[in-house]
Amino acid sequence: MSSPRPLRADARRNREALLSAAREAFLAGDTDAHVEEIARSAGVAVGTLYRHFETREALIEEVYRKEVDDLCAAPEQLLDQHAPEEALRRFLLLLVDHAAVGKGMSIALESIMATDSPVFEDARTRMGDALTRLLDAGSATGTVRGDVTGPTLLRALGGICAMRVRDGWLDEARQITHLLLDGLLHGPPRTA
Repeated sequence: MSSPRPLRADARRNREALLSAAREAFLAGDTDAHVEEIARSAGVAVGTLYRHFETREALIEEVYRKEVDDLCAAPEQLLDQHAPEEALRRFLLLLVDHAAVGKGMSIALESIMATDSPVFEDARTRMGDALTRLLDAGSATGTVRGDVTGPTLLRALGGICAMRVRDGWLDEARQITHLLLDGLLHGPPRTA
């Protein structure tokens, strides 16, 4: 089976404009944004939207997938620029910010939760792998404890970010994330 042809430059620009317009609408809380409004905001016809995304749900899924792609590209860049423990700190805060983006998109995302889409499981796997990469880098330098896995740390962050239904949750989530990081940096508890 042959791979799909690459998009022409104008088609690629239209696709990116549609993803950007949809992301902005969902983050602004316009969870009922119609495809016509998204297309208009992107400066394209609704037919162009449907050439790129067969359904509104396909558009929502791709917006979320792009958010996860951007997030999961961060560890390598962070490790190139920072010591492993600082890279881990920055990535943990990016994950909290990702939860804030998810809060804005949560109602829109509900429309794909009912489908058989693997997008959420794929996102959890990729985020756990990204955390594992950072934890392994820190463990190799002796600055981060080595007995915690990426998926476990992701579940801990999920618990922190579950507070997002309350006002002021983001500041509190960042504070708790710093406490979690302190535990990762100061090693496993001593046994008696």
